[in-house]
Amino acid sequence: MKLLIKGSRLIDPDSGYDDISNILIERGKITAIGRKVSAKGAKVIEAEGKIAVPGLIDMHVHLREPGREDEETILSGTRAAGRGGFTAIACMPNTDPVIDNQGIVKFIYSQTEKVGIVSVFPIGSITKGLRGEELAEIGELKEAGVVGISDDGKPVENSEVMRRALEYAKMFDLVVISHCEDKDLKGEGVMHEGYYSTLLGLPGIPAAAEEVMVARDLGLAELSGGWLHIAHVSTAGTVEMIRQAKSRGIRVTCETAPHYFSLTDEAVKDFDTNAKMNPPLRTEEDVEAIKEGLKDGTIDVIATDHAPHTSVEKEVEYTIAPFGVIGLETALSLIITKLVKEDILTLSQAIAKVSLNPAKILRIDKGILKVGADADITIIDPDREIIVESGAFESKSSNSPFLDWKLKGAATMTIVGGRVVMKEGRIL
Repeated sequence: MKLLIKGSRLIDPDSGYDDISNILIERGKITAIGRKVSAKGAKVIEAEGKIAVPGLIDMHVHLREPGREDEETILSGTRAAGRGGFTAIACMPNTDPVIDNQGIVKFIYSQTEKVGIVSVFPIGSITKGLRGEELAEIGELKEAGVVGISDDGKPVENSEVMRRALEYAKMFDLVVISHCEDKDLKGEGVMHEGYYSTLLGLPGIPAAAEEVMVARDLGLAELSGGWLHIAHVSTAGTVEMIRQAKSRGIRVTCETAPHYFSLTDEAVKDFDTNAKMNPPLRTEEDVEAIKEGLKDGTIDVIATDHAPHTSVEKEVEYTIAPFGVIGLETALSLIITKLVKEDILTLSQAIAKVSLNPAKILRIDKGILKVGADADITIIDPDREIIVESGAFESKSSNSPFLDWKLKGAATMTIVGGRVVMKEGRIL
C-alpha cells in the first residue's frame, strides 16, 4: 500500500532539511519528498500542524526477555516503544540467560519478527555471563547481528579485560558501551550522596563512583583506540571529562537519560521507589551540567535506560527496592517539555539525539528522512498536552518517576517500515 503524509513540517537533522513537505511511502521505503508530491490510490495521512521526523531510536532498553517476562517482554516492550514514538530500540544483554552467544541473539531477532511491532537490535555482552572475567565471543556475536557490546548493569572491573574488549571490538567496528561504576565506592548506596541522603538517613552513592570509572575507561579508550560509549551520564564531572576527552581526539560518545535532566535527588524525599535508579538522581548543579552537555554536543544521545520492574518489587522499603525506571512512553514528551520548550535544544538538535546519532553509533541504516531510506517515521504534535498515567502504559510495568506529570508534546503516529503501528496513542 502507498502512504502519503501530507502537509507536515519535515525535519531531517542529517541533511538540515526543515520545511513543509509531503512524503510518499511505497513498499516500506520513502520514494518522494516535496511540497507537490502526490500519488493516485495512496492512503492519505493528513499531517498539517504536525512534525514528521526520522523514526526515534532508543539505544538503551531492558526488554527482560528471556528470563523476566513478568516485568517486560519483547511484545510489551515494543508496544511501549511504538506508543512513545520509537521505531527501533537496542536491547541490553542482562537477560537470563545473558545475550553472550549466537543462540540468544538469534532468539531476540526471531521473537521480534513474530511479535514485535518495532525493530529490535540486540546488544551483546562484553564478558561471558556478565561476570567480568572472560571476554564473550565478540566476533561470533557480531556475525549473529549484535550492534554493540556492554555489560550494562555491571561495570567491567578488571581493567585488562576492558582494554581487550575495546581492542577486539575495534576489529569488528563495534562500540563498547560502558556502565561506569566503582562498586566499592558505591557500596550499599541507594541514592546520591549529599544533602538529601543525609536528611533521609539513606546510604549514599557519591558522584565519584561514576567519575572514577569514567576516567579509567577514557584512559583505556585512548590507549586502545577503541570506540567507547559511556551510558547514562549523570554527573557534572563526567560531562567535563568527556568534553575534554573529545577535545583530545579520544574516540568517545555518550548518552544521558530524561530523568537526569528532569529530576534531582530531591525527588527521593518521599521515599518514592520510582525515583530509585542507577546511577541515582543527582543535584541541581549536575542537572544544569547535563543540559549544557546536551547543548554543546558533549552528550551525543538521549536514551531511556528503560528498566521495568513489577509493582510487587517496587512497593517495598526504599533500601531494598530494585534500581530502575521505565521511560519509553514518556521520553519524547520530556525532551520537548524540558529541552525544546526551555530553549536548551532546537527541535532538530533534540531529534538528532534520539534518531541520527544513535543510528550512527550503532551502525544501523536508520535515523534519516530521504528518498530511498526506510520509511521509519515519527509524527509529532509539539503542542499536545498529556498527563502521565500508570494505567495507560503499554509496558507491563509502571515504575515511572513522572506519574501525574503534565507534559507538552507527544508522538501522534509511529510508522515502521511503511506500516502505521501507532495512531493517537493507540497501538494498531
